Amino acid sequence: MKFIVDNWMLVALALVSGGLLLMPVMQGMAARGISAAQAVQLMNREKAVVVDVSDAEEFAAAHIAGSKNIPLVELEAKLAGTVKNKNVPLILVCRSGARSLGAAAKAGKLGFAQPHSLAGGISGWREAALPLESASAG
Repeated sequence: MKFIVDNWMLVALALVSGGLLLMPVMQGMAARGISAAQAVQLMNREKAVVVDVSDAEEFAAAHIAGSKNIPLVELEAKLAGTVKNKNVPLILVCRSGARSLGAAAKAGKLGFAQPHSLAGGISGWREAALPLESASAG
């Protein structure tokens, strides 16, 4: 106990360092996005808007029913015009979930209160055995 009292600054430094080392792990867990099941709950319970940030060809090949297509390069210019209510949950989707993570961060910077990325993207949605639409099917 005497060591801790005599070296309180070293102990504090060790605790702060440990916390800083764990921070990326904790952020990584949050940054993976929401599961397909969580997305369905948001869509059903809170009327979440689904925005697919894939390019037009990927969107035509497979997309979630009712989703809106805004390619990632056009997101900042078109998102506010497409989704009027910034307080409604926003689920951003792409093929694998990588682009939608960046899109969710952009949406947050644009003032959207609840931006979420679908973990695994369309691939994760398909793995969860949830229905997809395609342009050729309609």
